[in-house]
Amino acid sequence: MKILVVGGGGREHAIIRKLRENPEAETIYALPGNGGIARDAQCVNIAATDVDGIVRFAVEHQVDYAVVAPDDPLVLGCVDALEAAGVPCFGPRANAAVIEGSKVFSKNLMKKYGIPTAAYETFDDLSRALRYLETAPVPIVVKADGLALGKGVIIAQTREEARQAVTGMMRDGRFGKSGEKVVIEEFLTGPEVSVLAFTDGETVKPMVSSMDHKRAGNNDTGLNTGGMGTIAPNPYYTQDVAERCMREIFLPTIRAMKAEGRPFRGCLYFGLMITGDGPKVIEYNCRFGDPETQVVLPLLKSDLLTVMRSVTEGTLKDTPVTVNNGCAACVIMASRGYPAHYEKGFEITVPEDVWPSVYAAGVQEKDGKLFTSGGRVLGVTAVRDTLKEAVGASYAMVRRIHFDNAYCRSDIGARALRAEEKE
Repeated sequence: MKILVVGGGGREHAIIRKLRENPEAETIYALPGNGGIARDAQCVNIAATDVDGIVRFAVEHQVDYAVVAPDDPLVLGCVDALEAAGVPCFGPRANAAVIEGSKVFSKNLMKKYGIPTAAYETFDDLSRALRYLETAPVPIVVKADGLALGKGVIIAQTREEARQAVTGMMRDGRFGKSGEKVVIEEFLTGPEVSVLAFTDGETVKPMVSSMDHKRAGNNDTGLNTGGMGTIAPNPYYTQDVAERCMREIFLPTIRAMKAEGRPFRGCLYFGLMITGDGPKVIEYNCRFGDPETQVVLPLLKSDLLTVMRSVTEGTLKDTPVTVNNGCAACVIMASRGYPAHYEKGFEITVPEDVWPSVYAAGVQEKDGKLFTSGGRVLGVTAVRDTLKEAVGASYAMVRRIHFDNAYCRSDIGARALRAEEKE
């Protein structure tokens, strides 16, 4: 079976490694992949956003199944185009991927169908947004409407910070077209939980919960990033919370999308906050999260390819989705300076026995050697019986990996471990 995976980061590397566990997966192509992924798949230099190029390649190489992993090609309609060319796909069509592609759409959807989320207002006019901020309570959250590499959310502690955020997006084009509209919403407090769920538009089957670490610095300080590390499962996501989320959030969301004529098939990511009033949706993603995937998939006991195909074929109801009882921790090794300015082109050395636990993100290959080529370079994941053991093992492997200007947070999992101790 020939499988095509669109994307080129750590998430895609984790997906490819899991797909390889199925003996039917004879050939896996990664478009574009990266220098590290090239050790596990055939990388083809076609950009993830080159929808025409992806479809052409899939047809010419008689691809049997495609997995479209990143948000950009999903929102651009890559699944629609592949399906039109006769290639079965895992991932939502463009009209469903809008649940991430437009925060205005997703917030309005939640309001219409009574799905719990933060109170909000939307704006496409700068002067109106600034007037609203004159009396809005602070702290307050400002979100760019469209895709912004996970960095389009600003938590403003003061009115001036909020004004700067709105002006930067709407007037100065900080996030391009993605910031032409903004959502301004109330600041919620409580532990955050990420839940990735398979859905075929009717049935929802969540994977293990996880906790992301978004800020660049220890103790959740510094700039927002695409994610500096993750742990799973999330100790705040209790059985009671899980049942409430299924009843009040997961199933209502899938039913809402179907009612809107936008059935969602693929992996729907629920970014949640457990508030004093119960769980609320912070955001939806229309795909596997990064780096959540790097801890969630290693704990997935079910065969990934089988589950994905059941999503495509609408038979998820009859397909078991089971997870291991262990714990996983992923520490992101980044280039110092990320997410702002950073240098690249430094050689990476990874011991052979550590490599199976490493997911390559910002990595380039030259003459058989690996070099840094991005902000987030590697994700280093350990799976152990306990969270404490998983965190310790992940950092032990990080210490054995080297590249110049390497940086990682030293407190991945610390909050979760404190929560476990209180139980």
